[in-house]
Amino acid sequence: QVQLVESGGGLVQAGDSLRLSCAASGHTFSAYVMGWFRQAPGKERETVAAIARSGGSTYYADSVKGRFTISRDNAKNTVYLQMNSLKPEDTGVYFCAADQRAWITSNRDAYHYWGQGTQVTVSS
Repeated sequence: QVQLVESGGGLVQAGDSLRLSCAASGHTFSAYVMGWFRQAPGKERETVAAIARSGGSTYYADSVKGRFTISRDNAKNTVYLQMNSLKPEDTGVYFCAADQRAWITSNRDAYHYWGQGTQVTVSS
């Protein structure tokens, strides 16, 4: 089992950048595919990005392609989400999640371990 703690959220203006971090503990981090998800008020949780165990493969939602970058440092047991050119529609609670699987997936329901989330608010 792995425990996840997100950090780095905050209130920013449109066009600004933020970097989210998700620190993992409790198990071999490199055994987990990692994902970032977000949930806006009144909406379902959606997949933002995912990264393979080695970091060699990534997935991005169309809405964030070219603006967000997911990365991981297996030596530090941490996954990151660099968010540039933020828009008001990026506002929401951002969660990281992990699953001990061989292949990257964007399927939210495939992830078994979740952090508590960090709030990102982008003002116009």
